[in-house]
Amino acid sequence: MKLNTISAALSVALAATLATTTPAHAETYRSECFAPAPDTGMIQYDAKDGPYKLAFVNGFAGNDWRIQAIQSAKAWAARPENAANIDEFTVVSVGNDSAAQIAAIDNFIAAGYHGITFIAVNPSAFEGVIRRANREGTVLIPFDNVLDTDKIVQVNESQLALGTLKAQSVVDIAGDDLKKILMVNGLPGNSTDRDRRLGMMSVLEPIDGLEIVEVVGNWDTGTSQKVVADALATHGQFDAVVSQHGGAGTINAMLAADHPIVPMGLDGENGVRMLIDEHTIPGVSASQAPAMSAVALDAAVALLQGNALPQTIFLPIPQVSSEALEAGVNFFPDLPKSFNTGTGFTECFTPFTPEELLGQSADDS
Repeated sequence: MKLNTISAALSVALAATLATTTPAHAETYRSECFAPAPDTGMIQYDAKDGPYKLAFVNGFAGNDWRIQAIQSAKAWAARPENAANIDEFTVVSVGNDSAAQIAAIDNFIAAGYHGITFIAVNPSAFEGVIRRANREGTVLIPFDNVLDTDKIVQVNESQLALGTLKAQSVVDIAGDDLKKILMVNGLPGNSTDRDRRLGMMSVLEPIDGLEIVEVVGNWDTGTSQKVVADALATHGQFDAVVSQHGGAGTINAMLAADHPIVPMGLDGENGVRMLIDEHTIPGVSASQAPAMSAVALDAAVALLQGNALPQTIFLPIPQVSSEALEAGVNFFPDLPKSFNTGTGFTECFTPFTPEELLGQSADDS
């Protein structure tokens, strides 16, 4: 296998292979990993002989989650069982310009790449490149930020289920003591924020007399700390908290205000789990794992080998209850607080060790 930067000299013609779509069913290929979303179909391509040329076309690369997604993709490609199926693997980051991302994908298609994964900059701008990929027999798989299409396989976690999980966890712990809850939402106008909030509200709204206070944390630790501090000053104490992301800021604001320890549904950053463990905070830590970049590559190879996969794959949500936290296993006191503990999906492959991930660069290669 070669890790390389794409060259204009590369040009391999692929036979055109269009996807076929059928209803999803329980007996899908590796269904424990590639679990179908509700009401999704199946997609299958004609099998191609390997090894394969694969690419990951990232958009924005300036935060820790994206960096770890790139490292996860490279760590997956470096494992011997995967490297045997790879001729070349290339990573590029193109920023927040959908035209640049589409151009990069088109370049890989023209260069004969068999499979391309990407985090979509825009959910609705890719119909043209999907048609071109189908004509050339190239498998496209977006993940995390996915597309408004049913024409290709997409990999994500259910954001609705992620919100539901956090809310249900704190409700189960708080029980009849739950009278007032603080909800720290994400970036307004984003479908991920919308779906996570809907999941939380599906649990919280039916509770008679429950006061729900919502603040906007923008999935950012600093912003979350500020808005939670303001909420505490305005509304007093809460019986529980649910936070989409930026949970370390939420916890720090409550500690600074000498707020009693209450059940919390939080994200999976290393610093969050360190604080949960240090202060014995009851609840759950659940994450949108950057290691889904590796699952997307795994799915690309599965499709290239002729296996049928669900059009929309909902990965199992990596989660741990507060009492199950264990240093060196699901959080890492010696690593940066910004490290994301979503290092893999046990249903799909053995999770990456921190050493595997940190040994990979986040550069284009």
